[in-house]
Amino acid sequence: MITEKIIEIERLSFYYGENRVLNDISVSFPGNSIAAVTGASGSGKSTLLTTINRLCDEIAGTRVTGRVRIVLDQRKIDVYEPKISLSWLRRKVGMVFQIPNPLPMSIYKNLTLPLKMAGLKNRELQHERVERALKETFLWTEVKDRLRADARTLSGGQQQRLCIARALILEPEVLLLDEPTSSLDEGAVTEIENLLLSLKKSCTLLMVSHDLAQVDRIADFAVEITSGTLAGSK
Repeated sequence: MITEKIIEIERLSFYYGENRVLNDISVSFPGNSIAAVTGASGSGKSTLLTTINRLCDEIAGTRVTGRVRIVLDQRKIDVYEPKISLSWLRRKVGMVFQIPNPLPMSIYKNLTLPLKMAGLKNRELQHERVERALKETFLWTEVKDRLRADARTLSGGQQQRLCIARALILEPEVLLLDEPTSSLDEGAVTEIENLLLSLKKSCTLLMVSHDLAQVDRIADFAVEITSGTLAGSK
C-alpha cells in the first residue's frame, strides 16, 4: 500500500560555488512506491538524489539550502540537522549508481563488507543476511555455488543486481537509483525492472531515468526537472 509523503523536499537549492544547479525544488514522494525523476542530461536529476542522503557533502565547494525530510525509523527527520549521523543516514537511504561497481573481491565479501562496517560481526547472521539479499535480488540460485568467485566475473545485469543486493543488505527504508539500467542490455533491463517492482513492498524507491518508456512501465509517480527547476509531475 502506498504511503503518502515519505520524502518531503521543501524549497531546495543546490550550489556548486556560485552556480545554482537546483532552484527552489519542492516536491513530495510517496512511500512503498517507485518514483521517477526525469529530464534532460545536466538538468540536475542526479544531483537531486545526492541531496537526499547527503552524498553531495563529499563534493568540495557545494552547499544546500532548504529542507529534506524523510520518515525513517517511524519518525520524520530533517536530514540536514547537524546532529544527524551520515553513516546512519546512508544505511537507511541506500544508493545504486548508473554503472555497476562491484568491489574487486568475491561476491560474498562484496556483501559482508557493508555489514562489517556497520558493526555486524556475527558470521552466522552475516550469512543469513547475504542469502536473504541475494534471494531478494533473484541472484541466489545463480551464484550460490560460486560465492567465493570474483564479483567482476558476473554479467552486467548480475553485477547491477549484486550492487542492489549490497545496498539492500543494510535494510534501507529508501533506495535511490541513478539510471540503474542505462548500461545494460534489454534482457538485463527487464530483470532489473522486475526486481524494482518486487522491492517496493518493503521500501521506497526513487529512480532517475532518461527512459520514458521505462517510467511508464514501472513508476507510480514521476517528476520532471528542467534546468534545475521542477517542471511538472504525473
